[in-house]
Amino acid sequence: MDRDSGRSKGFGFVEMSSDAEAASAIQQLNGKDCDGRALTVNEARPQAPRENRGGYGR
Repeated sequence: MDRDSGRSKGFGFVEMSSDAEAASAIQQLNGKDCDGRALTVNEARPQAPRENRGGYGR
Protein backbone atom coordinates (compact mmCIF):
# COMPACT_ATOMS: atom_id res chain seq x y z
CA MET A 1 0.00 0.00 0.00
CA ASP A 2 1.11 3.54 -0.67
CA ARG A 3 1.69 5.22 2.69
CA ASP A 4 0.54 8.64 1.47
CA SER A 5 -2.63 7.75 -0.43
CA GLY A 6 -3.49 4.42 1.21
CA ARG A 7 -4.08 2.90 -2.24
CA SER A 8 -2.57 -0.32 -3.50
CA LYS A 9 0.69 0.06 -5.42
CA GLY A 10 -0.46 -2.83 -7.61
CA PHE A 11 2.33 -5.27 -6.82
CA GLY A 12 3.53 -7.56 -4.09
CA PHE A 13 6.21 -10.08 -3.23
CA VAL A 14 5.68 -13.69 -2.15
CA GLU A 15 8.31 -16.11 -0.89
CA MET A 16 7.93 -19.75 -1.89
CA SER A 17 9.39 -22.74 -0.06
CA SER A 18 11.05 -24.17 -3.18
CA ASP A 19 12.02 -23.26 -6.74
CA ALA A 20 9.62 -25.92 -8.05
CA GLU A 21 6.73 -24.40 -6.10
CA ALA A 22 7.61 -20.94 -7.45
CA ALA A 23 7.78 -22.20 -11.05
CA SER A 24 4.40 -23.88 -10.64
CA ALA A 25 2.81 -20.70 -9.26
CA ILE A 26 4.25 -18.64 -12.12
CA GLN A 27 2.95 -21.11 -14.70
CA GLN A 28 -0.53 -21.32 -13.15
CA LEU A 29 -1.10 -17.64 -12.33
CA ASN A 30 0.72 -15.57 -14.97
CA GLY A 31 -1.84 -14.03 -17.31
CA LYS A 32 -4.87 -15.05 -15.23
CA ASP A 33 -7.69 -12.55 -14.76
CA CYS A 34 -8.15 -10.95 -11.34
CA ASP A 35 -11.03 -8.47 -11.06
CA GLY A 36 -10.75 -7.57 -14.74
CA ARG A 37 -6.95 -7.22 -14.78
CA ALA A 38 -4.42 -9.73 -16.07
CA LEU A 39 -1.89 -10.84 -13.44
CA THR A 40 1.79 -10.68 -14.26
CA VAL A 41 3.67 -13.22 -12.17
CA ASN A 42 7.44 -13.61 -12.44
CA GLU A 43 10.56 -14.14 -10.40
CA ALA A 44 11.90 -11.06 -8.65
CA ARG A 45 15.14 -9.61 -9.99
CA PRO A 46 17.61 -7.36 -8.17
CA GLN A 47 16.88 -3.68 -8.63
CA ALA A 48 19.02 -2.01 -11.27
CA PRO A 49 21.37 0.66 -9.90
CA ARG A 50 20.04 4.19 -10.24
CA GLU A 51 22.07 7.17 -11.31
CA ASN A 52 22.61 9.86 -8.71
CA ARG A 53 20.25 12.62 -9.77
CA GLY A 54 20.84 14.85 -6.80
CA GLY A 55 17.85 16.02 -4.83
CA TYR A 56 17.07 17.92 -1.70
CA GLY A 57 20.10 18.60 0.45
CA ARG A 58 22.70 17.58 -2.12
